[in-house]
Amino acid sequence: MEYELIATATFGIEAVLAKELKALGYEDLKVENGSVSFQGDERDIAACNIWLRTADRILIKMKEFKAESFEELFQGTLSVDFGALIPENGVMHITGKSIKSKLHSVPDCQGIVKKAVVEAMKRKYNKDWFSEDGPIYKIEVAILKDIVTLTIDTTGAGLHKRGYRENSGGAPLKETLAAALVLLSDWNTDKLLVDPMCGSGTIAIEAALIGKNIAPGLNRSFVSESWPTMDEEIWEEARNYAKRKINDKEFKILCSDIDGWVIKTGKDNARKAGVYDFLSFERTDVADYKSSKKYGVIISNPPYGERIGEIEEVKELYKVLGRTFENLDSWSYYILTANKDFQELFGRRAEKNRKLYNGRILCYYYQYTGNANATGK
Repeated sequence: MEYELIATATFGIEAVLAKELKALGYEDLKVENGSVSFQGDERDIAACNIWLRTADRILIKMKEFKAESFEELFQGTLSVDFGALIPENGVMHITGKSIKSKLHSVPDCQGIVKKAVVEAMKRKYNKDWFSEDGPIYKIEVAILKDIVTLTIDTTGAGLHKRGYRENSGGAPLKETLAAALVLLSDWNTDKLLVDPMCGSGTIAIEAALIGKNIAPGLNRSFVSESWPTMDEEIWEEARNYAKRKINDKEFKILCSDIDGWVIKTGKDNARKAGVYDFLSFERTDVADYKSSKKYGVIISNPPYGERIGEIEEVKELYKVLGRTFENLDSWSYYILTANKDFQELFGRRAEKNRKLYNGRILCYYYQYTGNANATGK
């Protein structure tokens, strides 16, 4: 069956997600704030959940309509053939959000949508009661400026949950955002990559997964795997294809941090992700970082002074980074921070500055491209 699919993403990386989808062969993409829409069937649902590195979820768009009253919300929802996707025993879990709309009470909207979904199911199956003890279908009612969008989530736990990170440092970076930082950089496997403040290793691990072309969702499950419309062979074929696409490239990513506990955590995470052999961990203060390589790439997410560390300490750290990187003037470096004064403290203005969100924190991705064409070999 053909669906309109929505890949959601953190604000600021929609273009990166669209580029991923194009690389997978999808066309006629509709890019909006926080999402990219496209057409696809069951095989596409499996492929996108397994392959997309920067998406948060893959949703099926059921309907979009205007509603300024509960009656309009009820009737609009009732017109959707939910039974074409949801079986008789499907669990109909309703979530919601409302922004700048007349229907601003989310619990009331959820209740109205649940009633309408059940009524639509009654018409489909000609019965008055449903056990709801089967596969889960999370239906979201999202209302923006009185426009209702009804979707069903195919993913389950967010796509950032790759399965390799049980422990993390004090201010963990989402795996999807870490992947975006790598994809926005000029790094490839011909270049040396370093994260001198690696924390639990998320950026380095995501880079290694990209370098080896390992699908990020290869070793996890998705809620739609339990749906009767999604044959087991679809998922088996998608995973077998992903395994065949892993390459035999050899490279080394250098990870260091002053905190020995997070270094150990990073090693554990790298083992679970299956990329330990491509990462090298060392306990080192960033102030002491040196390299004999003429060219290389640094990608890092240092403390912001909001979640961890004190503001003055973080300011001093940024000055230290500036002095340290002066000795790496032909390198490229990419720094994510929420501190607006980073460039002044660092001592150099970035060629590019991209706004990204780390959770709810507005951050700036400062990009210093160095010699972007150099291999560092």
